[in-house]
Amino acid sequence: MRRRTFDLILSMVGALLVVVLAAAGSLALWGYSYTNNSVHNQLAEQQIFFPPKSVWATAKPGTEITPAMIPYLKQYSGQQLLTGQQAEAYADHFIAIHLSEMPYHGVYALVSAAARSAKPGSAKATQLAGLEQTVFQGTTLRGLLLEAYGFWTIGQVALWASIISFILAGVMLVLSVLGFVHLRRVPAEEEWPKSRVTRLSDAKAPDAKLIDKQAAAV
Repeated sequence: MRRRTFDLILSMVGALLVVVLAAAGSLALWGYSYTNNSVHNQLAEQQIFFPPKSVWATAKPGTEITPAMIPYLKQYSGQQLLTGQQAEAYADHFIAIHLSEMPYHGVYALVSAAARSAKPGSAKATQLAGLEQTVFQGTTLRGLLLEAYGFWTIGQVALWASIISFILAGVMLVLSVLGFVHLRRVPAEEEWPKSRVTRLSDAKAPDAKLIDKQAAAV
């Protein structure tokens, strides 16, 4: 095979990879933008706000604001919940803590079973019915927030995938350009890979030139 033909094939393949990687990066970037905007808009509609900064000084176990929440929620004090990362913090370190402090540890299946087994019309049945509704609402909201966090995470992965794709596309573009430049410098008759005879000729060429110079000098 001619060396020029080989260089041309590699350069064309590189150019094709540039197009593919650029397209993949663009799609991944679109996926990130769509996911991020969707999560933001859906969370904004809920109008959930983190506790203000002033409440953390009086945090006590067993109250609405506990010391266990501080490492995760204090950084978002007073902010509206708008991102997947905030949703995960609120779901796992605010709602989950309150659920765990409720009877039956806030497990809806256990509360529901207890409510069904209670004597109808009794005070206990009324209490368990209210608890069942509260746990159901808390569990549902926590699940929705964690689902938003999951989609937000997918968006972040898409963002990094787009960045990597664009970087690889840039590298391949440089290599393809260098390939086309090298193609113009290769002699038209050069073969690839070089045969053993050609390699021996190239090895002997300097000796032949030296002989010619010595003969000229004589």
